[in-house]
Amino acid sequence: MSERDFLAERFEEHRAHLKAVAYRMLGSLAEADDAVQEAWLKLARTEAGDRAGDIDNLGGWLTTVVGRVCLDMLRSRRLRRETPLPVRLPDPVVGEQVTDPEQQALIADSVGLALLVVLESLNPAERLAFVLHDMFGMPFEEIAAIVDRTPAAARKLASRARRRVQGTAWEPDPDPVAQRRLVEAFLAAARGGDLDGLLAVLDPDVVLRADSGGTFPGGVRTLRGARAVAGQAATFRRMATASVTRHALVNGMAGLVNTIDGRLISIMSFTVADDRIVAIDILSDPDRLARLDLSGLEP
Repeated sequence: MSERDFLAERFEEHRAHLKAVAYRMLGSLAEADDAVQEAWLKLARTEAGDRAGDIDNLGGWLTTVVGRVCLDMLRSRRLRRETPLPVRLPDPVVGEQVTDPEQQALIADSVGLALLVVLESLNPAERLAFVLHDMFGMPFEEIAAIVDRTPAAARKLASRARRRVQGTAWEPDPDPVAQRRLVEAFLAAARGGDLDGLLAVLDPDVVLRADSGGTFPGGVRTLRGARAVAGQAATFRRMATASVTRHALVNGMAGLVNTIDGRLISIMSFTVADDRIVAIDILSDPDRLARLDLSGLEP
């Protein structure tokens, strides 16, 4: 086996983990792939004496590289714009069942769209510290080297991020049967234009986010509260009756995939907690939908 083949084989052992790190950092599947590819190029360019066979903890080394690449990409996003970045929904991971190891890594630990939206609101250093420490258990000493701060400062970054996450994200119900039951009830009420039926399944503080690709200021239209969301009953009814709707897992949680004449028009993700729907995230941006990998859905 050549040295490059050996490097490639060892790198592939860590690919799923690295993409999971990058996805949580960036919220974009394409950018996550770019970050992982950059880590491979960095490894391949490393001097012979420092190559994979001589790196004691290759997984940790590669995670650090991916973390730095993602941090640079997040900072670059902000520098490219004079105005604040528009909120957008992260790319969803869609399938009827999640069996692929890479997809399993992407959505492990209930990383639903609602949580990823919260991560989008963190500054780059906070997001990196929270993702690497709270989600992947990286020590603050190693995180500090990536963000060029002391371990104590890295710990404070993660703490600030944790407070924001805990204050705005829900602990989702892990029971897929309970999730699907509520989504089916929501869909039945939507098809019937049943306002009371919608209110019965929505949490009083439910949040609906709809990303249609920049139609609304800030990129995403947001509604808060059961009355406001249920007030969209006519829109839900038009969508439910005009399209072919099928159940799917979206980031491991109950969701719906909607098509018209075989064309994907939207993907909906539902966050369920305490036997109510607490968040609905709808991606209908045609450009982003066209780039999604839906190979996890059966024809």
